[in-house]
Amino acid sequence: MNPTYDFSGQVAFVTGAGSGMGLATARAFARSGAGVALTDIDEAALHSAARQLADEGHDTLTLTCDVTDEEQVAAAVDRTVETFGRLDAAYNNAGIQIPPSDAADEPADRFDRVNAINLRGVWACMKHELRHMRSQGSGAIVNCSSLGGLVGIPGRASYHASKHGVIGLTSSAALEYAPRGIRINAICPGTIDTPMVSDMINKGELDRAEAEANQPINRLGTADEIAQAVLWLCSPGAAFVIGVALPVDGGYVAR
Repeated sequence: MNPTYDFSGQVAFVTGAGSGMGLATARAFARSGAGVALTDIDEAALHSAARQLADEGHDTLTLTCDVTDEEQVAAAVDRTVETFGRLDAAYNNAGIQIPPSDAADEPADRFDRVNAINLRGVWACMKHELRHMRSQGSGAIVNCSSLGGLVGIPGRASYHASKHGVIGLTSSAALEYAPRGIRINAICPGTIDTPMVSDMINKGELDRAEAEANQPINRLGTADEIAQAVLWLCSPGAAFVIGVALPVDGGYVAR
């Protein structure tokens, strides 16, 4: 049984909210009483997500946003605060995977793209969320890293570089803002059953049986399990948790 949280009167901002872990987290915040801003670069997925939440009786704000464009990020965060009046929680989830590659052969544009979204995008989101939270003197931010931010895997150097970077970004900002009443943490999902992972499996970039076997729990994680971890990190239950990179990976990094 999942714990229940009360985010009534609070506002959450979620990137990459059109599907997968972002949508699950946006839904979990909404079910817990928060006003929720959903952002995604995929406008069709974003509106589909909003319809799903509307069917459950939740009133949300949807904002098309490319996290590689800082002006779009700033506008999305500003619009959230203008609409709801405040910003209490953020899950900076937007990210991509790229095909595996020999480190000696990977094109520079692929490295630039994965880091622009997975690292610079998190930086831009956190920067503009903090501008509002510091004036409030409160808030909680969760940045999405990965088990790839904690370990290395052959063929994944550029992706793992981006996710290691998120952890460094998180820990440094967490130390800077803890005295100001703002908690910043990172979450490190293992292999989660999401549309992105399904696409990797369908393309032959990931073997499902191998992925399941690599996680001691012997299955893929679910988006809802990630959402529960994010909500805990944003809740008063994690009031003394600052600057962590929390593995939610079925035991992968504990081996």
